[in-house]
Amino acid sequence: MSLASLYSWLTLAAPYMALGALLLSIIAIVLLLGVRRRFMRLALGRNGSIEESISILLRDTKELQHFRVELEKYLKNAELRLRGSVQGVGVVRFNAFAGNGAGGNQSFSAAFLDEELSGVVLSTLYSRNHVGVYAKPVEKGSSTFELTTEERDAIARAKLSIAAHKKRDSSALGEVSA
Repeated sequence: MSLASLYSWLTLAAPYMALGALLLSIIAIVLLLGVRRRFMRLALGRNGSIEESISILLRDTKELQHFRVELEKYLKNAELRLRGSVQGVGVVRFNAFAGNGAGGNQSFSAAFLDEELSGVVLSTLYSRNHVGVYAKPVEKGSSTFELTTEERDAIARAKLSIAAHKKRDSSALGEVSA
């Protein structure tokens, strides 16, 4: 191939090479603008720098970690308080004076127990002329005082109520985690 033929080939190819270079530069500019737009979306803060974005994200992460620690403390405290609250209630109505018909089914025993089966059982004895109210402490499901059949039944119902709450709560937690 002689120098003249090379020169004529270059003369013919030069406009096409220039057009190709122009197309490549346009594509490069479009890609650069796309990357720049993505970078600006990624960048936070006033300056739009990656360093500032990272520092903002680190600060937000530390705030979230602090919030999580505070939330965990609050939830533990709330759970401790809830354990001491009334979790189960059992009520039994009865006629305290069945023999003479003076009371009807107006007398009752009501047990109020916390999660550890401690609380109180209240009993009322109703007659037409008199109402008596009695309270007995309950510790771990029993009392140091002698309990009537109705009071034992009320405590048993309160225990069932607590068991039903625990079952419902554990199944609800299972649905949330599933």
